Order: sequence, then C-alpha cells, then structure tokens
Amino acid sequence: MKEQYQATLAWLQQYPELHTLISLCLLLAGAWLANWVVKRILVRGLYRALRSTTVGQDKALADSHVVRRLANIVPALILASGIKVIPHLPAAVVTVVENVCSAFIILTIALAIGGVLNLVNAFYQRRPNAHLKPIKGYIQVVTIVIYAIATILMIATLIDRSPLILLSGLGAMAAVLMLIFQDTLLSLVASVQISSSDIVRVGDWIEMPQLNADGDVIDIALHTVKVQNWDKTITTIPTKRLISDPFKNYRGMQESGGRRIKRAIYLDQTSVRFLSPDEIARLQRFLLLGQYLSSKQSELLSWNAELADAAQEPANTRRVTNLGTFRAYVEHYLRQHPGVNQNMTQIVRQLQPTADGLPLELYCFTNTVAWVPYEGYQSDIFDHLLAILPEFGLRVFQHPSGADMRELRPALHGSGSSPA
Repeated sequence: MKEQYQATLAWLQQYPELHTLISLCLLLAGAWLANWVVKRILVRGLYRALRSTTVGQDKALADSHVVRRLANIVPALILASGIKVIPHLPAAVVTVVENVCSAFIILTIALAIGGVLNLVNAFYQRRPNAHLKPIKGYIQVVTIVIYAIATILMIATLIDRSPLILLSGLGAMAAVLMLIFQDTLLSLVASVQISSSDIVRVGDWIEMPQLNADGDVIDIALHTVKVQNWDKTITTIPTKRLISDPFKNYRGMQESGGRRIKRAIYLDQTSVRFLSPDEIARLQRFLLLGQYLSSKQSELLSWNAELADAAQEPANTRRVTNLGTFRAYVEHYLRQHPGVNQNMTQIVRQLQPTADGLPLELYCFTNTVAWVPYEGYQSDIFDHLLAILPEFGLRVFQHPSGADMRELRPALHGSGSSPA
C-alpha cells in the first residue's frame, strides 16, 4: 500500500498542475467533511443533549446560533493549515488564503460573542424588575466595541500588517470618528442618564406631543426608544431627545393608585337663586343634604338674629342658594362614591364666570388607574350630576341649537313679532 502511494505521488510530481489540483480538491473535500461532521453530528448531538435540560429547552438559546457560528471555525482552520502543504502553489496565494481564513475566523468569533451578549440580554429581560434597569443600550455599546475591534483585526490580517499600525492612525482620525459616531456617543450618554436617573422605564406611559408620541414604552435601545401609541401605531424616538426635549411621564400617577378627574359643568348663571323654605324642606329629604342643610340653617339663623330689625329686609340676611346647596351635594356625593379615592384631594369649586356659563369644576381622583374603569367612573359621576341638576333649580348652559330655534319660532309668531 505504501509503495503504491509513493508510486502515485512520484507520477503526480511529473504533472505539477494536476498534482496541485488534486491536492486542492482533497483539501476542500476535507474541509467540507469536517464542516458536515461538526454541524450534522456534533452540534446536533449537543442540542439533543441540551434539550433534556432546562437550558436546552429555552428558545432563546437556539435563536442565538452561538454554537453553529463557532462550528464554522473548524473548516476555516483546516483550510488555513492545509493550504501550506499544497505543492506548487505560489507563496502569495498561500498568504492570501491564510489571511482570508484568519479574517473569517475573527468575524465568526465576533458574531458568536454578539450572540452571547444578545442571549445575556434576553435572559436579563426575564427578571421581574428588568424594566426598571434595562441593559439593552449597554449591550449594544459593547457589541459595537467588539465589532470595531474585530474590523481592525480583520483589516490588519487581510493586509498582513500589525494591528498597532492601524491603531496608531486612529489618533489622527479621532475628530473624524467623533463626527461619524456623534449620534452614537450622544445616545450612549443619554442612555446612561436615563438609566441612572430612572427617567423612563419599559412599560411607562409617556406623552411627547412634539413627536406625536402618546402611549407605553415598549423598548429602550441605544439609539431609539419605541413607544406604542394608543392607536397601536409605533413612534420611534431618538434616545437623546428624551434628555434634550420635555415630555410627560405618567408613572407617578400609575404608582399613586389614583387617576385625576378634572372636569367642569357649565351652569346657566341666570338659574342661580335663593332657595325658598319649601324647597329647603324638600331638599332636606335628600340623604346627602340633610345634615348639611340643618347645620347651614342653624348658622344662618344665628347670623340673621344678630341683625335685629335689619333682618326685616331680605337683602340684609344670609340665605341658602341653590348653587351652594348643589355644590355641597356634589362634595358629599364624591365622598360616598365607591370609585373615588378618599385618601386623595377632593375639591368642588367655582371658576371664573365666562360667556359660556359658570364653571363648577370637580377635582378628585379615582381609586383605579386603569383606563376603562376610570372612564366609567367619570361618566357615572357626571351622568348623575347632570340628571339631578333640575332638582336644585339649576340649568346647564349650552349654545342654542336648531331644536331651540324651532321651539322658539311658534312663540315669536304667536306674539305677533317677526324674527330678525
């Protein structure tokens, strides 16, 4: 067998081109076989062994492709080592193949490290408090640094020069690099400030009108922050804009456990008047007003008694108004409402009169921050108040509509006047 091999080798040496071609084919076949064995047998066997464990069943490990990328190093090593023993090849060809294989190995290792970093981020995000301190921005910075180092090493390998020669020229290129990567540097600084100051977290509801963002933060990366708006659209905000531009974060509201109601009922000012004794007696039957009217009447009787003979003129006395009574009713109603947070501020106040009526504003907080229950409680409160207003002799102000004009027209014709 050995003699046949030596005879075949001696015969091939008579034909250098054929000898080189056969050697190259054998080298390529060996590299392909090694790649097949590693990926089809070793890698698959490793994955099957890991599937029996908790780690191996994790989908994130399979999606990272770390092991498969590292497996690509084997055929590259075989080509880089085997090209040296191929006969009759020019030295330049051997050098080029070695350099390309080495550069490919560096690239493969860099991609594998990037996959590991993504895997670390995926596992970190599964922690219960991961949204408080996201590390995705830092992972991306480390990934950029690794790819930058890998690029320098690959270029140095391809041109067959020391990496120190390339690094020595970076000093002169610092200004250019800062100009090119200014967005990355600003985003990195912004990410550090956001994380250290706890300005924004994943899951926060933020509002940034100048960028049409109003919704929940779903992702915080190095360069961008993604906000899912309430209409399910996605707004992408540059990370640095969260430092330079103002925005509103509703996290404080969500953590407080109460959501504010601040809405006014506009009353017709001509409907405000004093209550008659019969009306006071009728309103005293209201469960929410009985104690208030009793104490109020005692206070007014005591005050008016000091006026002596001047009390004969009604204008000199203090009397109960329908608006004040209604305001007291609203205050007691809010204190009894099951959807109102009783541990937070409650105010029922009059605002400055306007041409659209007298605003009576309700300022309180619900005992939930969820959107749907909040709107339900708010609507329930104002439904009741608008419906009970006539009991106090009050009217809601609104501009005349077509129906008002139709009701007014017969009266105008009946009085003999013509509309303007």
